[in-house]
Amino acid sequence: MPEQQTIVITGASDGIGAAAARQLSEKGHRVVVVGRSPEKTAAVADSISAPAHVADFADLEQVRALAGELRAAYPRIDVLANNAGGIFTQETTADGFDKTLQVNHLAPFLLTHLLLDRLVESRARVIQTSSVGHRAFGRIDLDDLDNRRAWRAEKAYGDAKLANVLFTKELHRRFSGKGVSAAAFHPGGIATNFASDTSSVMRFAYHSPLRHLMTSVDTGGRRLVWLAEGTPGVTWQSGEYYERNKPGKVNPQVADADLARGLWQRSEAMLEL
Repeated sequence: MPEQQTIVITGASDGIGAAAARQLSEKGHRVVVVGRSPEKTAAVADSISAPAHVADFADLEQVRALAGELRAAYPRIDVLANNAGGIFTQETTADGFDKTLQVNHLAPFLLTHLLLDRLVESRARVIQTSSVGHRAFGRIDLDDLDNRRAWRAEKAYGDAKLANVLFTKELHRRFSGKGVSAAAFHPGGIATNFASDTSSVMRFAYHSPLRHLMTSVDTGGRRLVWLAEGTPGVTWQSGEYYERNKPGKVNPQVADADLARGLWQRSEAMLEL
């Protein structure tokens, strides 16, 4: 791996994304800060003298524009960290999808797809910020990815984070032979503004005295950094899910290769790729 890498981090305007951006910049890497808020994204980027790009993943046109900007600006991308995400109230985006599904899965799927040739050329690593919620709440039905039959915030979030792990599996299967490596990870229960946009029971945990029991954003950031700086096949294995920098327990659906393949195909169809 090159000593100085170009590392694109989405959701880097605060939380573990911002922490990882600062840590990687301190290590001498070229960090590309991507966030939803122009002001917060600029503040993080300016603090580490890094380039900034703004995109709201609830709007897929902005994701497409972001991909164009990244392709034009960076002839090499060593790491794409798909870190943007969250749990939200039930809402249909202008693109016609459940917001939780779109922000956590469809938008990063689209961004990765639009950058694939650059990622292959760079022999890149693609990192997905998932969650233990994928095994606690996730149960994917390819015929109801939007959970329109019985929507619950926890289920929508768990499914989206399970989709992150399945995407990692299928990305590895399709592109590891071309030099692309992929991993998903749980950053920890991080004391951030997570779940502030929902009535989920998770909001209570993240916005209550329980916050003092949670992992710091710096610790969560270091877990992303560990993957970004690691060597696939040595430090970590492509296609796998990690917790605390070790292989983590996964939802039983993760073992279903047909489901991973089907999710990829359904995602392509939904995004008209």
